[in-house]
Amino acid sequence: MDPDLVAAVAAVAGGDKINVSRFCAEHQISRTVFYKYVNRFRQEGAAGFIRRSSAPHRRPTSTSAQVREAVVRARKQLADEGRDNGAISIGWRLEEFGDVRVPARATIHRILVDEGHVTPQPRKRPRTRRRFEYAEANGLWQVDGLEFYLDSGEKVCILQILDDHSRLDVGTYAASSENGEETWAALQQAFAGYGVPVKVLTDNGLAFSGKHRGGMVDLERRLAETGVHTIASSPYHPQTCGKDERSHQTLRKWLAKRSTPATLDELQHLLEEYREIYNNRRHQGIEGQTPQQRYDAAPKAAPSGPVQLAGVAHRPVTSTGVIAFSGCSIVIGRRWARQTATLHWQGDRVSIMISDTVVRTLTLDRSVRYQRLTPKLSTTS
Repeated sequence: MDPDLVAAVAAVAGGDKINVSRFCAEHQISRTVFYKYVNRFRQEGAAGFIRRSSAPHRRPTSTSAQVREAVVRARKQLADEGRDNGAISIGWRLEEFGDVRVPARATIHRILVDEGHVTPQPRKRPRTRRRFEYAEANGLWQVDGLEFYLDSGEKVCILQILDDHSRLDVGTYAASSENGEETWAALQQAFAGYGVPVKVLTDNGLAFSGKHRGGMVDLERRLAETGVHTIASSPYHPQTCGKDERSHQTLRKWLAKRSTPATLDELQHLLEEYREIYNNRRHQGIEGQTPQQRYDAAPKAAPSGPVQLAGVAHRPVTSTGVIAFSGCSIVIGRRWARQTATLHWQGDRVSIMISDTVVRTLTLDRSVRYQRLTPKLSTTS
């Protein structure tokens, strides 16, 4: 406070006569402000000169304690259930219960920050636009496996199959490992429930794809015969299967809140419970619809017929004149030992070249592993 103003106010409050108008003009304050301090000094003494807060006495837009408590309670409930518990999920939970007015997403986030439930991440990359998705259900399914440990410590695999358009979990299966045979069995069950997709996207696991190794695995061959195109993500680029990777996070969080199963059957029972919940809960990535709602409302794509896979592969020839390709051992003869062969293949039809010479052309016999130069003659008694 201006010392001259303090002295003048104290004088007038004590009954002294001064020219208030001239004083206010000289000190560039209004008479209203001058007499405001006079009244405060008479009522409060020296405390009347302390500056007051300019904050309003009432805040009609502030969030009530009841709403703040409901937000924190909803977050805890979702966390205890092993579900996503961000601002959007909390808003849906509040809307579901209907006990309080549902605040905006930004308000819920601010409440969580104020209550210490959000750790600032200033270096986190900003959210980008929503990822590409297929326009039709069954246009593409993503297939991926994640490791899981049973109560005994045994490592097993959970195979998740997700529809790209709707995020519908068309199949989550407990398997002994990430292998082609159990993956094919899981896909067949999904086909029975939802139809056959046009394409299947996987990573480069040995059970799923041989594309980046110059061949094809048994799973790709079976899918091609069914009419399904197979796509493999680029090596070391898990973002391609991002929807499945994100679904793994949701599943892991949910399983972590349950007792660890002792057997594959017990794990499968949990996975079926999870699928029922996941498919029928609102999803942030699809405008708040449930995956089941979006799948049911979408047009369904279907394959047009068998797919013919083809490619070129390079393989070393062993010292005994054998090439390993697509799960088979192909004999070409010792004269070509320790050279590099180029294989041109389409489906099970293979032509093998060394330099400019075609050394063998054959159709793989999938009933045996060893592809002899000449068919083995059957013996008769």
